[in-house]
Amino acid sequence: MSAWWFPSVPVTLAPATTADAEAMAAIHSASFAHDWSVEDIDGLLAEPLVFGIVARRGTWLGSHRPVGFVLIRAVAGEAEVLTIAVDPRKRGGGIGRQLMRAAIDRLTIDRVGMLFLEVDEGNGPAVTLYRGLGFREVGRRAGYYSQGGRPAASALVMRRDLG
Repeated sequence: MSAWWFPSVPVTLAPATTADAEAMAAIHSASFAHDWSVEDIDGLLAEPLVFGIVARRGTWLGSHRPVGFVLIRAVAGEAEVLTIAVDPRKRGGGIGRQLMRAAIDRLTIDRVGMLFLEVDEGNGPAVTLYRGLGFREVGRRAGYYSQGGRPAASALVMRRDLG
């Protein structure tokens, strides 16, 4: 709730840690048909080539539970977005854009030349976000995303040059 007498608290970004894994798993589960467990996320965060960034929205009472996150794997001058998710109740406020910009900034500092991702071609807001951040379509994977009982959706493979 935000009103003139109760302003919203801004989002802060921080490196993801294993202490965030439970909240990250819950956000991922609420965002995708194929969820990742706490153990899956812990395992990724333990990999030396993977880093994560969490978005936290505090409250006036001090809670800083993650409301979104991104996980990136970087190797040999290239990187890929493993996953990005924002709590469905917090979408539309720019958190995903902030997470992606922070990841791009870090990769640029680390001298990574290219960043890749895959996105469901039917996810209009995500495709718009990525195009707005300078990604372009470089491929397509037919039937990549399972949709429960519906036909599988295709993934767009997108790339952004960072150099």
